Amino acid sequence: MNQEQPIIVGLDIGTTKIAAIAGRKNEFGKLEILGFGRANSNGVKHGQVLNIDETIKAIRMALDNCYASNPNLSISEVYVGIAGHHIKSLQTRGDIVRQHTEDEITQREIDQLVADQYKTYIPAGDQIIDVIPQEYAVDNFQNIISPIGYGGVKVGANFHIITGDKNAIKNISRAVEKSGLQTKDLVLQPLASAAAVMGQEDLEAGVAIVDIGGGTTDLAVFYEGILKHTAVIPFGGENITNDIKTGLGVLKTQAEQMKVQFGSALSNEAKGNAFITIPGLRGMPAKEISVKNLANIIQARMSEIMDFVSYHLKQVGLDNKMLNGGIVLTGGGSQLKHLIQLTEYVTGLNARIGFPTEHLASGQIEELAKPTYSTCIGLILKGYSDYEHNRKQFEQVNMKVEVPAGLRRHAGSEEMEMPDEDLQKARVKNRKGIKDFWGKFKDGIIDLFKEEEDHAL
Repeated sequence: MNQEQPIIVGLDIGTTKIAAIAGRKNEFGKLEILGFGRANSNGVKHGQVLNIDETIKAIRMALDNCYASNPNLSISEVYVGIAGHHIKSLQTRGDIVRQHTEDEITQREIDQLVADQYKTYIPAGDQIIDVIPQEYAVDNFQNIISPIGYGGVKVGANFHIITGDKNAIKNISRAVEKSGLQTKDLVLQPLASAAAVMGQEDLEAGVAIVDIGGGTTDLAVFYEGILKHTAVIPFGGENITNDIKTGLGVLKTQAEQMKVQFGSALSNEAKGNAFITIPGLRGMPAKEISVKNLANIIQARMSEIMDFVSYHLKQVGLDNKMLNGGIVLTGGGSQLKHLIQLTEYVTGLNARIGFPTEHLASGQIEELAKPTYSTCIGLILKGYSDYEHNRKQFEQVNMKVEVPAGLRRHAGSEEMEMPDEDLQKARVKNRKGIKDFWGKFKDGIIDLFKEEEDHAL
């Protein structure tokens, strides 16, 4: 265990669950999970904090469970994911005519170009969360990744601007603060999930990350190493549960259980003669429910979600066979049976499930490698990117906090010793990997809101 590295905590405030995961990188550059807690979420709907008190209770319970998994932990700062159907994105174009055309283009001019985009008109009540440059142009030269050092009269860029509702963002910050924590940064959830399940080659090949959560489905589309599009689709796993509850006349808990145990995203794959018996309420007769009918309900809603994904891909001209990396499904909803086949059928693209295992140290319990925790793992990776680039100050804990026995896989989890040369290669490779990913985005979403509140005082 590398005691020099800080312990970073990701807090995923979702519609169905709130998860807190504490991690620290080992000598191989992989995350060792030092604490893990989750709780059912009650105050969040469609990714938005509506009931602050209920959300605080759930955050505290997730934290208590995290401490229960490792009593040596001390948590004060967290990286928090942000989603919700109030998150929107738009494309803009910005140019500046340079004053000193005989000099090379500098970082200051690029910063000015980005800063100008914060003056873009957006509806009242919304706030620009992030401005992400996609590709630059210098005079007649297009598709430049970094124009610093070029010479020219005019420099411009295409930008991806992400906006969100001011009150929704304040509610998240308030719930975290009242839980006794400090928000180190707010991170867009689809970007956190993408960081957890993607490698550099996925970015280059072109890939769409589809994170199916409880209340929303988050989408992030990358092409030729550039973030092309983000979107939050206002449907998720909870909508499917509600459809089952209404369509089959069962309780919500029964609907959720049936979805997880017997659900399929393709009705053709469900057995026509298979039935589930649901006990009757208070002396009522038991109900026989067709597995085929259950699959029909799930397929209808899942097809709708995938139609939205196809629509967004068409909007940015990346449907058909443009994305060589296909679609990567992650989040709790990605674990539905036959979802890969349905996704491929609706979108016409190859699909696979994205697990956050690429960045996790081996020997952890299997629960942590589930797609459900992709966002949380991605939040820790964002923290490490900030730490490695000296973007934020971190406490150097130097406490002897080991991976607790409860989070270690016991049977057959012996690791082979890696020779020094291989160890060095592993370190270098890992440093290169996702660091490039977070380097593409503007830092400090949370700072924007702090600045705004300071002005308001």
